[in-house]
This record gives sequence, structure tokens and C-alpha cells, in this order.
Amino acid sequence: VGDLFAILRDMLLTARLDNRERFKQIVLEEKAGLESSIAPAGHSMVASYLSSLFNEADWAGEQMGGLAHLFFLRKLIGEIESNWPTVHERLETIRRLLITRQAMVCNVTTEAAHWQATAPHLDEFLAGMPNHATTPALWTPTYSEGFVGMTIPAQVNYVGKGANLYDMSYTYHGSTAVVLRYLNTSWIWEQVRVKGGAYGGFVRFDRLSGVFSYLSYRDPNLLGTLDVYDGTAQFLRKADIHESEVTKSIIGTIGGIDAYQLPDAKGYTSLIRYLLKDEEATRQRIREEVLGTTPTDFRAFADVLDWVQEQGTVVVIGSADSVEKANTARGTFLKRVKLV
Repeated sequence: VGDLFAILRDMLLTARLDNRERFKQIVLEEKAGLESSIAPAGHSMVASYLSSLFNEADWAGEQMGGLAHLFFLRKLIGEIESNWPTVHERLETIRRLLITRQAMVCNVTTEAAHWQATAPHLDEFLAGMPNHATTPALWTPTYSEGFVGMTIPAQVNYVGKGANLYDMSYTYHGSTAVVLRYLNTSWIWEQVRVKGGAYGGFVRFDRLSGVFSYLSYRDPNLLGTLDVYDGTAQFLRKADIHESEVTKSIIGTIGGIDAYQLPDAKGYTSLIRYLLKDEEATRQRIREEVLGTTPTDFRAFADVLDWVQEQGTVVVIGSADSVEKANTARGTFLKRVKLV
């Protein structure tokens, strides 16, 4: 345990940030990794970009790991070559701002019998951290534009459409998770995957941010997929949804909520819930709402999806030909950006 904390201390406090060539190599590797992941994980990048349009937390995540991060890395490579002293100074400033005991949260997952031996090492580790005062940063996010078509040299597309449901005064209800699971195994799967020929299609909702997204994976279509998304509300209104299908979706949803976790995952989950102030009472209410879902809840959610159809934002990663044809058909509704 002592060796582990010593390694953590060295990583946080003594890592060399003045080696330009090593840092440049790391940046180049990061850039190459992001570029090579566009094709196999384009749907995730579309989802991240979409979410970043609606709230500060997802905007920050996009800056540090999405397409915005890729654009930043491309710019950073030039700055390393032309203005290394400034880059180095920024790195040192970031470390100084981040590493301080006053703003630190530590999470330890261990057996109760081992805690007594671990606690002194943790105390020693914390005592060795800088203890300067911190001033919360006031971010002023510059949100990107929606309705963008980012082109790559590929024959498939990753088509996303999303909106923040909380902007329409929607209040989260556990039945939403059941409805989305049903859509993922029925309408979206059948129309986007089976009939449309995409490798995958799905809907997502983040109850903490309110962001709802339609997404497709390795999709030969673009406008046709958007039409499927926009037809989802009518599908929910007209579909003959049997109790057996509702029950199946409820079981699948509960299985995801209360999935088995190994000790390390339990510890990480507890930390995230602590940081987000995600209380057990809220999660229990959601469980009860999931278990109480009825076909009526499916019809009610159709009204929410009407709003997504009308107000949703479109983000696409795909071939230049697909984006051009979509713009020709719908009046240049996508801003074209060359990604690779």
C-alpha cells in the first residue's frame, strides 16, 4: 500500500513537464488514436458532440476527449514547435491548479480488515500534497453549432439527432428507460438496422443532463435514418404494445439498473454518485417507476419525442457524398466540415 501511494505521489508531483520531445510524442499519439477511432467509434463521437451543445459538463467532456479535443491537439502540435515556453508554462499552471489538498477527494475501496493498515498511508499521502487555496474557475463555454456534417473518407455514416428534454420542462420518470429499451429492440432496430442496413441504431437519454439522442452506427443512409427518428413518436402512438413486451422491457431495464458489479466498480460508482449528489432515495423512486411502467407511459413519451422531432439538432459524421446529397435535398441544412 505504501508503494502504491508513493507511485501516485510521484505521478502527481514530480512528473517532468519540461521535456518537449516527449510531450510532443504523447500529443501525436493521442491525436493518432482519436483519428483512428473515428471509423470504429463514430457514433460515440457524434453522441459526445451532440451532448456538448446543451450543457457545460458535456461541453467540458467534449473539450477533453471528443472531436473538439482532436481539433485542439492539431493546433497544439504547432504551438509545441513554435512556442514551447508558453506551452510548458500552461502545463505547470494546470498542475498547480489541479493538485491541491483543499480540492482533493479520495476514494478507497478495500475490505474492512485492511482499512486500518491503509488509512495511515492515505493520511501521509494527503499530508504531502500542496495545500494552497483554490479559486473556482468561471468557465464561459463557447458552444459549437449544431446541424453539422463532418466528412471522412468512408462509405458509411454516423447519424445523430438530439435535444435537451429539460429545456422543454420535461421531468424525468423511470418509465422513460423502459420505453427507450423497447424502442432499441423494436422500431429503431428494425428500421435502422434491419431495413436500413446500418450496423446499429439506438436511442439514449442521460437523466442527469437531460440530453436525448438518436444514433446510428456504420449507416449507409442519412436522410432516411433521420426520417426514422422523426417517425418514432407516431410509432409509439400506433404500436400495439402488449403487456408481455412491457414486462420484457421492464426486466431488461431493471437488470441494467442493478447490474452486478465487482468491488472496484462498486467503489468507482460510489464516488461518482457522491460527486453528483445522486441519492439512493432518487434511485429507489426510479426503480419503482420502472416497475410500474404501463403502455400508457409509452404513449405519453410520444409527446416528448414530438418536441425532439421539431427542435432537435442534427450532427453527422460521414462521407462527403452523403452530406452533399443531403444538403441538396434539404437546402444545405448541414454545415460541412472536413474531419479527416
